[in-house]
Amino acid sequence: MIVDPEVPPQDARVLRQSRDVLLRMRQGWTPGLLPRFSGPHYWMLAAFAPAACFGLLLSLGMMSAAIVMLLLAVPLALLPLLGRGGGGGDGSGAEASERAAFAQLRWYEGRYVLVDDLDVPAAALLVRARRAIATVTGSRVNADGLLDDVRNAVMLPEQEWEIARLLAKLSALRGTYAEAGAPGFEAVARALRDSEAAVLARVEALERYAAGVADAERAYVTQVRIEELRSRAHQYEDLAAEAGADAFAVPELERLAAEAARLARALRRPPGNAGETGE
Repeated sequence: MIVDPEVPPQDARVLRQSRDVLLRMRQGWTPGLLPRFSGPHYWMLAAFAPAACFGLLLSLGMMSAAIVMLLLAVPLALLPLLGRGGGGGDGSGAEASERAAFAQLRWYEGRYVLVDDLDVPAAALLVRARRAIATVTGSRVNADGLLDDVRNAVMLPEQEWEIARLLAKLSALRGTYAEAGAPGFEAVARALRDSEAAVLARVEALERYAAGVADAERAYVTQVRIEELRSRAHQYEDLAAEAGADAFAVPELERLAAEAARLARALRRPPGNAGETGE
């Protein structure tokens, strides 16, 4: 779900998590008028209400045995209706969450877009826009402050919302007025094409921005690696110095290898030539 960035963050978070509630609302679902009582709450009410009525009736001189029995029986009679005396905390918590989601969805109606409502072309454009935005916001150059991260934090969510809002309208109108060759619908078809072209221009502008950021990201990463290599240059120099410290090491090793080769050739000769090992 895409939410208008002007919606307070806490409310926006509730809206984004309320897709299932919204779908049920569209099918006619509404939460109950009163929340169910959990077990402890119910028994607190069941104990307090009769006691309050008992005190009131006693002060008015209207107390009788029949009334006392009635006051004791009422909580038990209402037990199946008010949460059955033990409606667990999980159920009441879920109902409270659904009730809050219902209220927020009603209050902010028109300020969120359910992605499921978009037709295939509109959904594809939204995917492209969101991918471009993710490229920018997830880049290292943005995180390290090389871009105008403050402006991006404001401008990019606004662009995402405007694109989603326009695509939702476009999808709804396309569903109502399908493009047709009939003269009466030509103006509508042209308006739909022009609207889609305008949204496409926004998406392509975002993609160009994201491509530029990607280029900057590659250059920045390369620069960081070069700086890391420069910072370790002395380590490479020390290694080279250590590896070439003994100027006689390589010639000596080559001489020993030659001696070993001559010895190997001598050992492979027939026994009659064994005395020529000193060749």
